[in-house]
Amino acid sequence: MKISGNGRAQQVIVGRMVTKRGRNVLGTDLADCSHDPKTGFYRDGCCRTGSEDQGMHTVCVFATADFLAFSQGVGNDLSSPVPEWGFAGLRPGDRWCLCVTRWKEALEAGVAPPVILEATHASALEFVSLEELQRHQLNG
Repeated sequence: MKISGNGRAQQVIVGRMVTKRGRNVLGTDLADCSHDPKTGFYRDGCCRTGSEDQGMHTVCVFATADFLAFSQGVGNDLSSPVPEWGFAGLRPGDRWCLCVTRWKEALEAGVAPPVILEATHASALEFVSLEELQRHQLNG
């Protein structure tokens, strides 16, 4: 992977595919979500998305115990390690690029994890409002 750009319009080159990092929900450059654990659909630390990302992993969250239990209960176990994929499992306090529809589902169930707005891709706004995200913004 190679990152190029002039500070305004970064591009990430993965293999032969070139995609722009994009904008966040605040309209500024998309910040990284996490490199430990390595997150993002493209596992580049960024909640960017593309046509291959059917789940739209665009919301950067701060995992909570309540959310992880909820996610496991609805069939998406993010806590258990999957060594063959190099995934150690999430723990409370980890940052993770979450599918926007899973975040909305958690919101409706009252267990939406806190959001890092600067690292949440603008396309999330197709499914949830900025106000909903701001109400769950991670402070500090």
